[in-house]
Amino acid sequence: TARGVYIRFRIVFSFSFSFSLLPAFAAMSDYHRPDKKRIQALKDIANKLRIHSIESTQAANSGHPTSCCSAAELMSVLFFHEMRYKASEPMDPSSDRFILSKGHAAPILYAAWAEAGLFPKEELLKLRTFGHRLEGHPIPKMGFVDVATGSLGQGLSVGCGMSYTGKHFDKSQYRTYVMMGDGESAEGSVWEAMNFASYYKLDNLVAIFDVNRLGQSEPALLQHDMESYRKRAEAFGWHAIVIDGHDIEAICRAFHEAKTTKGKPTALIAKTFKGQGVTAVSDKENWHGKALGEHSKGAIEEIKARIAELGPHGLNPQPVEDKVPDLPTHPPRLAKPPNYTLGQKVATRVAYGTALASLGEGDRRIVAMDGDTKNSTYSLTFKKAHPDRYVECFIAEQNLVGVATGCGCRGRTIPFASTFAAFFSRAYDQIRMGAISDANIKLVGSHAGSSIGEDGPSQMALEDLCMFRAVHGAVVFYPSDAVSCERAVELAAGYKGITFTRTSRPATPVLYKNDEPFSIGQGKLIRQSADDKVTLVGCGVTLHECVKAADDLANGGVHARVVDPFTLKPMDAKLLNECADVTGGRFITVEDHYPEGGIGDAVALALAGRAGVVVHRIAVQKIPGSGPGAVIMDDVGITAPHIVKAVKQMLG
Repeated sequence: TARGVYIRFRIVFSFSFSFSLLPAFAAMSDYHRPDKKRIQALKDIANKLRIHSIESTQAANSGHPTSCCSAAELMSVLFFHEMRYKASEPMDPSSDRFILSKGHAAPILYAAWAEAGLFPKEELLKLRTFGHRLEGHPIPKMGFVDVATGSLGQGLSVGCGMSYTGKHFDKSQYRTYVMMGDGESAEGSVWEAMNFASYYKLDNLVAIFDVNRLGQSEPALLQHDMESYRKRAEAFGWHAIVIDGHDIEAICRAFHEAKTTKGKPTALIAKTFKGQGVTAVSDKENWHGKALGEHSKGAIEEIKARIAELGPHGLNPQPVEDKVPDLPTHPPRLAKPPNYTLGQKVATRVAYGTALASLGEGDRRIVAMDGDTKNSTYSLTFKKAHPDRYVECFIAEQNLVGVATGCGCRGRTIPFASTFAAFFSRAYDQIRMGAISDANIKLVGSHAGSSIGEDGPSQMALEDLCMFRAVHGAVVFYPSDAVSCERAVELAAGYKGITFTRTSRPATPVLYKNDEPFSIGQGKLIRQSADDKVTLVGCGVTLHECVKAADDLANGGVHARVVDPFTLKPMDAKLLNECADVTGGRFITVEDHYPEGGIGDAVALALAGRAGVVVHRIAVQKIPGSGPGAVIMDDVGITAPHIVKAVKQMLG
């Protein structure tokens, strides 16, 4: 009957509804609502944060006060009710982490730290002043920021790295909170991170979506469609909580629910309004990135009228729960030296895996991650030796670099991230921001150049040297045999900052003895004589072609010296100048790379300003095809016969 159908539907619906809410009910069973005094204090702090943001951007005559206003209650609860940290020691490794991924809201982050007592509130008025640390977007040199933000969509990946480190490497109680804008949720990197976090069940991670509806130039993609945000988060395996982002008590309750949710990360999806608290601009378009100008005085008066206690708020951060384990302090070293014989053919990508496993044997700070290419990059060797310190990031290179950056924060690990060198181009903005962040990440790219052969140009890295040489402060290693590759990996681990190591697919002969010393910025002479007429410079597969060419030339009575730069950045200018003295300033560079930004440009830059120097560049001048590696290298003109021809033309 109709009545029977209704009763059955009601029973089934009620059971399903109740069952779906069981985790939330269980999570809230031990929730203690903050008393009225504390809630009012948190409201007051939120409004003080608004005032600080308006005043500082007004003083700077630039900035994003409306983006700050939407996040005020969220920041108040985070910094003065939820997070456990030491205000006097912002980078304490045992404290909770916070990333303001919507970095344009920097003024409210600075205001929160000032209210926490880290520095005088008067300093906030120095915002965006030349030479002052409170820059337009957060950067680590401020002393209370882990990573630079402002290039949107990157913070959650970094938070994933921090959370993974806390849960699996440090095995500690600290939690990670990432605040994002709704506009940046259009970035694919956000969803790469969402996928990663749910896969690894990072229940110590909270993503806060500040859904204030408005983007920079028009409303954001979903505006205030909170249900779509919730469904998307849940579809990616997250526990999703939709709240009023201006309701202090609701925010406190949501953070408690996040903390007691186990087995999955939590997305706190907060409905907010851009410019909240300021009637003149609230929820109005065309106020992004602008000081309030003539509206600022009225806005401050309007907000002050809502503050019950204008004096000290009396709230302190929650105490830190535990202490992270101590880490080694010695420089990373290979547990076993290289073990090869001269002339033995070994691909440098294979030597990379061997070296990384050896490093990991003697130093638990060494961790590795890959983008599902571990059996090609040979990070698989590390995984087999140290499975608890390997992180599979799957085919999501932007997230791969972000996770590595997060893992390396506060010195908790020394992360090596590998994939095909060509695929790092997808993550170049993450790498660029890593440089601004002083990130300590070690990037390793295999399958370099046309020498990979049959796979064809989509897999060939032919732009990577240019890309990484442009990264500020980065060291670019280009080892040419197994011994130098192992030492490059060791040196990369000990270098504080970003490094890139380019490895090759073909097996090439071992050139160096196992005890050969290597240093950053110091090249090697492979062939030399007092009668040398030209200097040949190559790396990886082309160094071996240079050696063949030099031997062929010597048989005809023409002597050429051969240089292995080892690092392209920094380049060994001293060695090159010494070669110029002997060979009359004649250089031929040979590279499995496009001519822009590679070995030739690095050599030319190192010799810039010296009169009488000629640098002839042999490089890949066309998009290669598929075929055996040696055939393709010859087709693009980077093999020994082409080098011999170029030398003869140079010498006339």
